[in-house]
Amino acid sequence: MNDPPAHPKRRGLARLLFGGVLALVLAAATAAIVPGVAKAATQICSNQTGTNGGMYYQMWSNGQGSACITLNSSNSYSSTWSGIGDFVAGVGWNPGSNQTVSFNGSLSASGGTSLVSLYGWSTNPLVEYYVMENYNGSPPTAGTFMGTVTSDGGTYNIYEHQQVNQPSIQGTATFEQYLAIRTSPTSSGTITTQNFFNAWASHGMNLGTLNYQILATESFGGGSGNSNVTVSHGSSSSGNTVSVTNPGSQSGTVGTAASVQIHATDSGGAALTYSASGLPAGLSINSSTGLISGTPTAAGTPTVTVTARDSTGASGSAMFSWTIASSGGGGGGGACHVVYSTTSQWTGGFTASVTINNTSTPAINGWTLKFTFPGDQKITSSWNTGSNSQSGEAVTLTNASYNGAIAARGNTSIGFQGTWTSSDAAPAAFTLNGTTCT
Repeated sequence: MNDPPAHPKRRGLARLLFGGVLALVLAAATAAIVPGVAKAATQICSNQTGTNGGMYYQMWSNGQGSACITLNSSNSYSSTWSGIGDFVAGVGWNPGSNQTVSFNGSLSASGGTSLVSLYGWSTNPLVEYYVMENYNGSPPTAGTFMGTVTSDGGTYNIYEHQQVNQPSIQGTATFEQYLAIRTSPTSSGTITTQNFFNAWASHGMNLGTLNYQILATESFGGGSGNSNVTVSHGSSSSGNTVSVTNPGSQSGTVGTAASVQIHATDSGGAALTYSASGLPAGLSINSSTGLISGTPTAAGTPTVTVTARDSTGASGSAMFSWTIASSGGGGGGGACHVVYSTTSQWTGGFTASVTINNTSTPAINGWTLKFTFPGDQKITSSWNTGSNSQSGEAVTLTNASYNGAIAARGNTSIGFQGTWTSSDAAPAAFTLNGTTCT
C-alpha cells in the first residue's frame, strides 16, 4: 500500500513506452540504424532515422513481426504492421519545440494496442513524453495519476512514471516518463504543445532541452493495422511570442488574504491583458497588472490557468494548483494541523492527498491518523502509508516505515484513491495519535 495507484504494464512494453528510443540508442551505439535523407514516396521497412524535405523521420521495430513506414511527403506518412511485437514510426522535428502541432489521419488496427501520439524527449532532465491523441485498444498507463488537463477540445489524464536503468537517447539511464492521454481519442486536431508543458510543470514535471519530437504511430502486443498521418506546425497571425512564468503550486487558508503576481513577457514588447480560470472562490486577477488577490472563501484544490494576451492575438498560458485549507479548528491541544485536498475527481472515483503538519515542539515518532468521511467514500488503495482500514465511514491510516518521524514544525504527505456514489465531500475533523488537529 506504499505505491501510488498504477495500471499494470503491458507485456509488449517492458519499458511501458519507449517508441523510438532504441532507434537512437542503436544509432549512437552500434550504427545498426542507418541515418539518411529520404525522398518522397519512400518505403522504409528497417530501423532508420533521417530527414525528408527538411522534416525528421524515424522508423524502429523490435524485430518481431513486420512493419514499414512510407514517406509520402515531408510531413505525411503511412505505416503498416502485422504480428508486431513493438514498433514506432513517424515524422516531425529535431529538435522539437513548444509550437502548436496540427495533425489529421486515420488509424485502423486489430489486436494489441496502437497509438498516434506527439512523442519526444528532453535532456537535463532526461524525460520521455507522450501526448496520446488516438488509440485502438486500451491506452497504456503506469506510474502516478497526477490529474487532468483540458486542451484543444479534449480532456487528458496526466501520469508520471519512472524508468530505472532502461534504454534512452543517452544510453541506459534512469529517467521520467510524462504522459497525457486524451480520454476521447481523435483522428485529427490541434495540439497546443505549450499547454501540456505547462500542465506537467504545474505538477513539478519539468522538461529540459528538447530533443527530437515526432507525430508517431506505435503498436505493440502482436496486432496488425495501418495508419495515415499528416502533421505540421500551426500558424499564427502574429510573429509575437508571449511567455508566462509559472508561479508554482500555491496554498492558503479560508479567511486569510492571499496574493500572487503573474509575470509574463511579449517578444514584441506589446502590452498584455491577463485572465484566469479556476481561481479559488474569493480571488480575482487584475487584467492590467496580472496580480491575483482576494480572500479565499472555500476550501479546495483547484487547477488555475492564467493567460496573457497581446493586441495581435498572441498568447501564453501557465497552469498551477492552489490549495485552500479550511480555517476551522477542532480544539484540543493544537499539536497538529491537517490539510486534506481532493486532487482529482471523476464519476464514481477520486484521489486525495493529506498533509500532516507537526505544529508542536517535540518530534512525532510514529503516528495514526483518524477521520470520518461525511460522504460515502471508500478507500481502495493508499500510498506513503503503512496500512489503511475503514469501518463504515471511519478511516484509520498509519505511518509507513520511512515517514513515522515528523520533526517539530515538519510535515509529511500521504494519499489515497477511492470510490464514491452520492458524495465526495471532504472530511472536516482529524485526530493524530488521539489528539484533535486543527
